[in-house]
Amino acid sequence: MQLRLQRGLHQDPSILLSDVSVASSQEYAYLIRTDIGGQEFWITFDTGSSDLWVVSSDCTNPDCQGIARYSSSSSSTLTLSNQSFELTYLVGSVLGTVGTETVTLGPYEISSQTFALANQTSGLALSYTGNSGILGLSFPLVASIPLTSGTPILDNLFTHFDDQHRFFAFKLGRNESQDISYSDSSLTIGELDSSLTNDTSQFAFTPVFASTPDEYDFWKLPIQQITINDQVLSLSRSLVRGAPSPIAVLDTGTTLILGPTADVNAFWYAIGTGGSTRYDQQTETWQVRCERAVDVRIKLGNSDTAKEYALHPEDVNWAEVETQDGWCTGGIQANNGVDSGDWLLGAVFLRNVYVIHQGKTASDPPMIGLLNTTDPSAALAEFTSSRGQDPAPPPSLLRAGSSATELRDTLATCLVCGVCGFLIGAIGIMIYRHRQRRRSQGSSPYMIQLE
Repeated sequence: MQLRLQRGLHQDPSILLSDVSVASSQEYAYLIRTDIGGQEFWITFDTGSSDLWVVSSDCTNPDCQGIARYSSSSSSTLTLSNQSFELTYLVGSVLGTVGTETVTLGPYEISSQTFALANQTSGLALSYTGNSGILGLSFPLVASIPLTSGTPILDNLFTHFDDQHRFFAFKLGRNESQDISYSDSSLTIGELDSSLTNDTSQFAFTPVFASTPDEYDFWKLPIQQITINDQVLSLSRSLVRGAPSPIAVLDTGTTLILGPTADVNAFWYAIGTGGSTRYDQQTETWQVRCERAVDVRIKLGNSDTAKEYALHPEDVNWAEVETQDGWCTGGIQANNGVDSGDWLLGAVFLRNVYVIHQGKTASDPPMIGLLNTTDPSAALAEFTSSRGQDPAPPPSLLRAGSSATELRDTLATCLVCGVCGFLIGAIGIMIYRHRQRRRSQGSSPYMIQLE
């Protein structure tokens, strides 16, 4: 693989800007411009997968219509194999063929990069987001293209950087302009975006969690707690092997925050004072009054170094799918189908931090660095100015530190105790009445037999 420094797509060749226009991508995806075989595409920047693929001109199903598609006949550097490619995401799937091609990311050119040509896609809403494929930047262990067929793009990039520069950093912005020159999102490789910071000491670093030593799959780190207006929402026990606390996956390819049903239900019950939340049975999503303002923070990292990160209220109360009667979509939703971790922290979390993903070095394992970029007071003022005053009472957890699982168990226990109490009381009454009846007949009260 050959890496060559060349002028990037924008004025600063070290920064790759992603198109975050609401009009073109509806905030469902952050897109990065990528050159594949001399053909340019907007593809999803995804830290929750490891494969690079692009839609082929052979793809004719509705999901592929209205977007730029890769033309095999227009490339002189394409090599196709007979290796098939199949990948299923949390939502959607893709089928195609594995090959190699020259790929250019800003100033970096990679020759003979393994990728897949998608001949069929389903459920990915590509035409809706203007997205022609996915650039996966997670670890090779979860790549769907067999490692025997080639090396994933992240490993190819990291191999050619020394320890000090073996990282990429990104900031997902909020800019709604269709003009890419006004984008406030950035992705840099091997250096920080100087418009944000040049100082890595400002970041809180946590080793990437691995169930088995040295076997890394996703960009994972522990969640220590979630708070709602300073009230702690206790989280369900982790289902990840060897994890002492719930494990979160940082996933730029997911829009919302997804978590266990029990915890998410408890979260929205707490916020729903004054009738400000509801569950839509038809869409199976939580909705919230669009003016509902809450201070939600997530504490991430190992127990001795964890740090709290505030969410902008507009990320908790997502107005992108506002309905006509004043209800918005909750930025945190339930999904028990997540198997990469206990929680997926998608764009509605990642817009609140500047992130470093550091590859393994001679002295350190892979690391995640986070720098909080949201000021809670300023964010609340912005939200209130945009949405109006929130008339609902403050959020209230039913019991400080109770998750929905604990609440369910408590209610079940109370119900059982109540039923048992009723039965014992009823039996007691029967015994008393029977004794009274036997006494009136001259019998000993101790000769009672219950049948």
